[in-house]
Amino acid sequence: MKKIFVTIITISLLSNNLVLAHCQIPCGIYDDALRIIIMKENFQTIKKSMEHIKKLSSLSDHLSKNQIARWINTKESHAQDVQNIISEYFLTQRIKHTDIEYINKLKLLHKLLVVAMKCKQTTNISHVKDSIILIDEFSELYFDRHGLDHLEKLSK
Repeated sequence: MKKIFVTIITISLLSNNLVLAHCQIPCGIYDDALRIIIMKENFQTIKKSMEHIKKLSSLSDHLSKNQIARWINTKESHAQDVQNIISEYFLTQRIKHTDIEYINKLKLLHKLLVVAMKCKQTTNISHVKDSIILIDEFSELYFDRHGLDHLEKLSK
């Protein structure tokens, strides 16, 4: 009888975790606002990288060429970080098909993925400006008033 009771409790607990969990590893540590701040910081780093790439491109010494390569790698890495946050955090774990604004959230996140890709391909700073606008639009759609207040406090 004790084995049956333990089995029922175990199955019950496991099924509750499966239903409630939305993290790949249900850790209970979520901070959506922090992800938004990190994405914005990544885009600011991309902007700085683009500026340095443009500045150093007119120089032909070995050090400048080395620095260009490093700035390109930095730009690529930060654009990929944004794509990972969108894909692995928001799309995989946070955006649910039952969300009222599901399609609009998907559209904004897709646009952000494309802008991050364009940042990898070019040194056009307008892509960074577009990304900040898209992140703000997504934030307005994604967060409730409390979440927006939290995001604003963290951003200061």
